[in-house]
Amino acid sequence: MTRLAVTPVTPGFVAEIGGVDLSRTPDPETVAAIVAAMDRHAVCYYRPGRAMPDDAHLALGKALGPIDPTPVFKITGRKKTRISAELQDVANIDENDNVMAEGSRVILFRRGDRLWHCDMSFHPNRAVYSLLSAHEIPPEGGDTEFCDLRAAYDALPAATKARIEGLVAVHSIWYSRDAAGFPAPTEEELESRPPSYHKLAQVHPGSKRKTLYLASHASHIEGWPIDEGRALLKELKEFATQGRFVYRHQWRLGDIVIWDNRCTMHRGTPYEDTRYRRDMRRATTREMAASA
Repeated sequence: MTRLAVTPVTPGFVAEIGGVDLSRTPDPETVAAIVAAMDRHAVCYYRPGRAMPDDAHLALGKALGPIDPTPVFKITGRKKTRISAELQDVANIDENDNVMAEGSRVILFRRGDRLWHCDMSFHPNRAVYSLLSAHEIPPEGGDTEFCDLRAAYDALPAATKARIEGLVAVHSIWYSRDAAGFPAPTEEELESRPPSYHKLAQVHPGSKRKTLYLASHASHIEGWPIDEGRALLKELKEFATQGRFVYRHQWRLGDIVIWDNRCTMHRGTPYEDTRYRRDMRRATTREMAASA
């Protein structure tokens, strides 16, 4: 039987996986091997050289955990997605297969992905794995950076670890979008996704390592003065995104990158999003229950 090949990219963070055809629904042993690689490396990428069909992409995601197709928020004026409702359409392409124009509410919203974040921290039932598939990539720009929040936690001074223990951050998708220049959310948008609450320091379930849980969605610290909480969050994000904790993925057509949102942050890098096509599709597995 062919076994999953795991090739580390950096010590303890990021690996390339291969040796098996992941366009076929993986068997239990392959799933276990992917989960073990994820628990060790937190970010893994697979390079088949061509875009994986949506049904195969979904099958791979569902093999790794539950996927809830229910929309997690609304963008006013957005029309029906181009792809399966179980995949997140994170492209800059409209339903008529055209690049979206400057001023599009979707384009403005997606620019918020250039801030450091973890997917769905603004939801009580968080994302576990994100599986992002590259169907089209721009000729320049549009890379994705990842930071290792377990390594960052390990490197914190003991006094900081003690200070943040037990603290809860308040996360809102609309807070991060405001920071990225998105227009004031409509009532429809606000009602579609209220804030959520998550501990700032957590134990990662798979590796049992302590990790920070940060995101641009984190607005403030519950029970603290707003300015004081935001200053702490800024300090921690700047610490965690130092070069020693960061990996930059340069996309190739067909790449699928899988990351664990419970112990990483990521961000897209800029590209000319009203000129070049960037067709990225994401399957997202979810926790079985809300985090503490």
